[in-house]
Amino acid sequence: MGTMSDDVEKRAIGKMMRRLIPFLILCYFVAYLDRVNVGFAKLHMNAALGLSEAAYGLGAGLFFIGYFFFEVPSNILLERFGARRWIARIMISWGIVSAAFAFIPQMSAASGLSSEWIFYFLRLLLGACEAGFFPGIIFYLTLWFPSVYRARVISLFMLAIPISSIIGAPISGLLLNLSGAGLTGWQWLFVCEALPSVLVGFAVLTFLPDFPRQASWLQPDEVKWIQTTLERERQQTEAVEHISVLQSLTDSRVLACAFVYFCLNAASYGVAFFLPTIIKAFGVTDTQTGLIAALPFVFGAVGMVLLGRHSDKTGERRYHVAGALTLAAVGIGLAGLVSNPVLIVALLCLAQIGVSAVPPMFWPMPAGILTGASAAAGIAAINSLGNLSGFAGPFAVGYLKDLTGSFTAGLLLLAVMGLIGALVTIRLRIDPVLERTAREPMMAH
Repeated sequence: MGTMSDDVEKRAIGKMMRRLIPFLILCYFVAYLDRVNVGFAKLHMNAALGLSEAAYGLGAGLFFIGYFFFEVPSNILLERFGARRWIARIMISWGIVSAAFAFIPQMSAASGLSSEWIFYFLRLLLGACEAGFFPGIIFYLTLWFPSVYRARVISLFMLAIPISSIIGAPISGLLLNLSGAGLTGWQWLFVCEALPSVLVGFAVLTFLPDFPRQASWLQPDEVKWIQTTLERERQQTEAVEHISVLQSLTDSRVLACAFVYFCLNAASYGVAFFLPTIIKAFGVTDTQTGLIAALPFVFGAVGMVLLGRHSDKTGERRYHVAGALTLAAVGIGLAGLVSNPVLIVALLCLAQIGVSAVPPMFWPMPAGILTGASAAAGIAAINSLGNLSGFAGPFAVGYLKDLTGSFTAGLLLLAVMGLIGALVTIRLRIDPVLERTAREPMMAH
């Protein structure tokens, strides 16, 4: 009987991995591309719209303010309308808003508002549209995969982040060379990279079933095994005491984790939104900028896999996360102090190894701090507070660039944030028994 059950489990998990995960990776790929492609558009957009570095940094960061305020309402609506329909709505709406950036000059002329304010509004709106996407995907996965499989599934899903930069950076560089129909390269960049989001959004409606019982490619015994396993886990979860997000905000351990995640995102987005500008200053073409900008993320993908595996193998998180944050801080800080282009790129590659490796190792840590359902509320708080640095990091870098005329001060600030995050990580009190035995992987973005 055990052998038969194992066979059903193996077949069901194998089919779901093949049918769902590649498509969900595609969804996250186009999402992340639309989130950060403004860094490439900036190479020509700033001059066209009359944006200063500080104004650009403020606008780039406003995405995360919209994301922060609308994440909870979006999640509530997701449960009401269903994950499949709501994820499709998110993707289609953000695709439309992303394409609208191409027409900021026309919108400014028609409305009488400055291009700067329209840029701010659209970045805020883009964040509001995308809010709930990552939690929505995670919620969708909980309807299919038992908890013991979710860590590896989410790790695969998150590989879309470096993949989107590895593939998207060269494409973005090439698109900057387009012109025609009254649009220049930076405008075509927004239009061409927004279209896949809309198309994939409509594909979600037809390609992703809401529940296993709706999947024609699953056998009845496979559906029964999935539903039985998930129902058993749900009953176990409901029996655990619950702590609200509001209560979790007063927990010092949750706040410490949120601060570590804040430091990571400050370094990550603070560099990502200005990386094309840093590289373009070497005197290379737009196409070459795209190719070079992809390099750090190639190293980042390797670092994510290798360091993540070593952390899983040893069962140790704190020092792995602290070490990766230190690596990121050293790379970013030194990149701001040297002037040789090759050395700068090499140091940014080193930094990206650390930046990319942190999330898969960081998110299991709350399992060693919180127990049961309280962990879900704690992680929601960590994710929401930590993502606010997506606003603070780019704004600080842009402001300091205008103030000093170089990226040195901004990069040094991000490096200091990384080091402080590493120190706080080391001081976290984690129960190794809880960390090893917690079956529910804790991941967010």
